[in-house]
Amino acid sequence: MIVTPWTNGSPLPSGAGYGVKINVDDRNRYFQKEWQTVFVYLDGQPDPVEINVAKKSFWTKTCGELISAEIGRWMIKNSLAPWYANNPPKLILELIENNRFLLKKK
Repeated sequence: MIVTPWTNGSPLPSGAGYGVKINVDDRNRYFQKEWQTVFVYLDGQPDPVEINVAKKSFWTKTCGELISAEIGRWMIKNSLAPWYANNPPKLILELIENNRFLLKKK
């Protein structure tokens, strides 16, 4: 699925305040409400990032962000963040199995 980098409006060089926004249809198709967390492998890094999806905001009609400083650091390291206003890069989030995903550049 294609995802878009996200910020809370005040991202930090530490990676805090970053994440990826998932289309609501993709969220409903690839994520399950009974999951507490998902594991996201960041392309080029060996260990996955564990991200909470058991929060009400993840399941609203307008939200669906996976928020993590580790994702932010990965985007900064790969020159994907910061981006020009209203022009975030597109990324790919692949379902590996169950609640495990791979995030990579498009």
